Amino acid sequence: MSFGQGGPYGPGGSQPPQSSRPSTPDWAAMADHTAARGRRRRWLFIGGAVLATAAVGAMVATAVVSSNDGGGSSDDSAKHLPSQPTLPRESESPEPSFSNVAPPAPPKPLDIISDAKRDKAPLSAKTLFPDEEAAKEGRSYAKAATSSTASCAAGTQGALGSVLSGNGCRKLLRATFSRDGVAVTIGVAVFDGRAAAEKAKDGYKPNVASLSGGGVPSFCRQTACRTSANAIGRYAYFTISGYTSGKKVTTADTKALQAGRDMADYTFRRILARGNAQASAAAGSNG
Repeated sequence: MSFGQGGPYGPGGSQPPQSSRPSTPDWAAMADHTAARGRRRRWLFIGGAVLATAAVGAMVATAVVSSNDGGGSSDDSAKHLPSQPTLPRESESPEPSFSNVAPPAPPKPLDIISDAKRDKAPLSAKTLFPDEEAAKEGRSYAKAATSSTASCAAGTQGALGSVLSGNGCRKLLRATFSRDGVAVTIGVAVFDGRAAAEKAKDGYKPNVASLSGGGVPSFCRQTACRTSANAIGRYAYFTISGYTSGKKVTTADTKALQAGRDMADYTFRRILARGNAQASAAAGSNG
């Protein structure tokens, strides 16, 4: 059976042309090429690693050189610490100065009225008893008369005159106050110092003479009356109190006794006020 030109291929049949046969790969050549390319890549990788290592080494060396620059001290890092804060400058204004000398202590009122050399304020019955009334705890006494004498014995009766003169009395000031039919005369004997006044008080003998006037009649001249004696500073002061009617004061009587105590307290405060006034004036002049 004939199939025309180019019949079927097979054993015993005709072979196809050489050029039309499929070619077989050259496996050996391909293996050599792959091996060569692998070696080339491996050398490139090794070379890159060497270059990277060299670069890191150079950076480390540069850092070491930089850290050792300027003397190579291992404490050079302290230079990069924060600087200490700048403290404020001391004030250029001058500091206040203080004296080592203590100011004198202010004078004490009692010291002033205890010494004639310091007790220099004007002294009279009117300056010592300036008030028209003297009051104590609601009891008011009206001033009736005043008197001043350099002869201390002239203002006394009995033995008191010699006591005053014997201790150097310089002046005797008297004032009379009255209330509800009771009159009181105060006698203030002035000495040079405190010691003389204390001796006059301790040696007291009756008594200061009552002073009449200003509506108050003579009293305590021929009858029993209340008396007292005391002292402060260079002043000794005495009281005599009784009834303006001439009535006798008995030991049980409290009205005359209270009047004498009130006027003695008033006199004490007036003498001390004299010392306070002079002490305040002295302190003001020293300031």
